[in-house]
Amino acid sequence: MSGEAVAGAVRMGTPGGRAVVVAAVLGSGMAMLDGTVVNVALRTIGEDLDASLAELQWVTNGYLLSLASLILIGGSLGDRFGRRRVFVWGTVGFALASLLCGLAPNPEVLIAARVLQGVGGALLTPGSLAMIQGAFVREDRAAAIGAWSGLGGIAAAIGPLLGGGLVEYASWRWIFLINLPLAVLTVVIARRSVPETRDPDASTHFDLAGAVLATAALGGTTYALIQWGGPLAPWAGVLAVVAGVGFLVAERRDPEPMLRLGIFRDRTFSAANAMTFLVYGALGSMLFFLTLQLQTVSGYGPLAAGLASLPITVCMLFLAAKGGELGARIGPRIPMTVGPLVMGAGTLLLLAVGEDVTYWRDVLPGVTVFGLGLALMVAPLTATVLAAAPDEHAGIASGVNNAVARAGTLLAVAALPVLVGLGGDEYADGGAFDAAYRSATMISAALLVLGGLLSWVTIRDRVLRED
Repeated sequence: MSGEAVAGAVRMGTPGGRAVVVAAVLGSGMAMLDGTVVNVALRTIGEDLDASLAELQWVTNGYLLSLASLILIGGSLGDRFGRRRVFVWGTVGFALASLLCGLAPNPEVLIAARVLQGVGGALLTPGSLAMIQGAFVREDRAAAIGAWSGLGGIAAAIGPLLGGGLVEYASWRWIFLINLPLAVLTVVIARRSVPETRDPDASTHFDLAGAVLATAALGGTTYALIQWGGPLAPWAGVLAVVAGVGFLVAERRDPEPMLRLGIFRDRTFSAANAMTFLVYGALGSMLFFLTLQLQTVSGYGPLAAGLASLPITVCMLFLAAKGGELGARIGPRIPMTVGPLVMGAGTLLLLAVGEDVTYWRDVLPGVTVFGLGLALMVAPLTATVLAAAPDEHAGIASGVNNAVARAGTLLAVAALPVLVGLGGDEYADGGAFDAAYRSATMISAALLVLGGLLSWVTIRDRVLRED
């Protein structure tokens, strides 16, 4: 099964359709898993490698930095060379970087390996969704994306559970080494069963200047936030501004840029990505702070802290595909408005998590409500972003949305500790961290409310129903 002859011909419920979804879910789920599983292990990694809070932030953000910076290249390479091919390249690279993470002897090597993981993730993540968009017939895409969102969301949500068990009963190193067999399975299924699709009009030019400037802009911003108050932080901030402006100029002048700025002329596409930035910033920061709060303040072990988020997994498993079907039937505006507002309510309920915590009273209600909102929102948001872009630009549209999501998480995790006055080794100080957690939770809830309001004002239902 290969080539453009089968592009756009796969149906849901068929063996070919199931194979495409499984391969896409395994690959993107592996990357999403690593985006959340590390949070549970951060405290143990810090103790084992004698890492500071700034180094632990870089363990998280090094991955997000390269992922967010290069994911646009990943999407455009998929459009040019074939989405399945680039997806397989990324999966293999991600697995090799995971091996290096598992063997890292110090924080510096672990951070470098996490950056390399992000490079692999930048290739496989946009390819996973673009494979679905290119392979399925138009009328089945919303359902396929819903299945992808739900099953992939499980990987992100189950990360703390899996990570907690591995950290507590084996070693934190296994949270990375477990990627190796998953990657082998992903490559086998993709090569055997996924049709190859590409954009015949895709760019033949590699936008090196754009990639370097995007990395410098995000990297400079991240460094300035994490190292706030340090002697190099102001210079990093200046570098970020200059590189950001340079990126926009370079993309406008380059005849074949990695990011076609014209794609943002569509109001729905731009609004959905702005909402993505807010919501995923809140999502990333909430998971980061909640996991550390449960271990540092509430006295949970890694496994218990991972189990605490299990209701999110359950909600995504049973309801995310339904959220996609609802968005296809009534339009995306209501799910994309109500979803973040419900997530915000769940986040506020998690303010009850403290030193004297009872799971059924203080944790379960908040994570359940949060999971319900997430399941309602994810598939309609993804489908809206792709529907707002031409089919031949599916790879770059997916890349933009993924880059925005990762950049939101990246900047939130970098900025919030600074905003709430947390630094040094205070992540291990229960009193200091508890106060910081409450401030960060309020900020996360505010971002979610803003995301919901933005959707209500800017998103129109016809974007999905016209298809």
